[in-house]
Amino acid sequence: MATKVDLSSFNLTELEDFVSDELGEASFRAKQIMNWIYKQGVVDFEEMTNLSQDLRSRLQGKAYINKFIEITRAESKDGTVKFLFKLRDNKEIETVFLPYQDGRNSICVSTQVGCGMGCNFCATGQQGLERNLTTGEIISQILEVQRLMSSSGYNSSLITNIVFMGMGEPLANYDNLLKAIKILNSNETLNISMRRITVSTCGLVPQIKRLADEELQLVLAISLHAAEDEIRDNMMPINKRYPLEELITACEYYLERTNRRITFEYALIDGVNNRHEDAKKLAQLLSGLLCHVNLIPINPVKDLRLSRPNREDTKEFKKILNQNNIQATVRQERGKDIEAACGQLRTENN
Repeated sequence: MATKVDLSSFNLTELEDFVSDELGEASFRAKQIMNWIYKQGVVDFEEMTNLSQDLRSRLQGKAYINKFIEITRAESKDGTVKFLFKLRDNKEIETVFLPYQDGRNSICVSTQVGCGMGCNFCATGQQGLERNLTTGEIISQILEVQRLMSSSGYNSSLITNIVFMGMGEPLANYDNLLKAIKILNSNETLNISMRRITVSTCGLVPQIKRLADEELQLVLAISLHAAEDEIRDNMMPINKRYPLEELITACEYYLERTNRRITFEYALIDGVNNRHEDAKKLAQLLSGLLCHVNLIPINPVKDLRLSRPNREDTKEFKKILNQNNIQATVRQERGKDIEAACGQLRTENN
């Protein structure tokens, strides 16, 4: 028996080909189906009432629309909601919904089950990599959260911003990630502007250059966390493969191709990378780059004995960067009380 295909992994051209080649229908049916999936949030072919019953039955036999099982939901006092989802193969991922008072609804999306990068301050990195997510599984996190928040009576559940900062290294799943981004950006789906999409990476140099050649107007965020190789080697094993000099060269190439400001993420860990000299070295490393630094006092992770610096030390670190013409802000914490903040995601069903 032929394996069913996931329609949420298809772009419009692929869906048109499927409708005409596999179902023998006019290609315009593809736009109707896509409207049901993305605009109406439908996951059951029987609800697609402008399709004939015969076509709905044939769709049922040949295809499916990805849907997750919600295992747990944790709600923060700041409005952040963290979901633990079970996939079709029983693997689990976490996805985070972040509403803002200005009307934005951001979603932190996972791209892998677990992560293979092994950063020593990150909960997901301690889990290890199990597999990449498909394009449909990446997209379905957004559609699923919109459905769940809407059914919970949330006033406006439509996602306006996407950050690929959930579980996994996004650029290690490059092809599925880029396809998902282009689908989500299209008029036939959610029409989310590239400028409202952020892709984070720990520093995969070849993929950064490849992304630069796409010349997309999205936001690139580099997880930097140290300004010298010895410290970064200990924190992030990827630095041994792509040391800082290579990473900064790739960032320069990205800026040359896109002219889009790069965000550098810097997790402040007391006694590790938060000294005044660390701030000065960071300013020197980033000098001349069109960039912004997000300072993130390290979030607590169970089993990892890492401490965040006090507020005064964090303010002083930021001040040194600013004095050296590096734009920097201390990131607003969201969801720390439900372990939904930066570096805290892992698939534990407590």
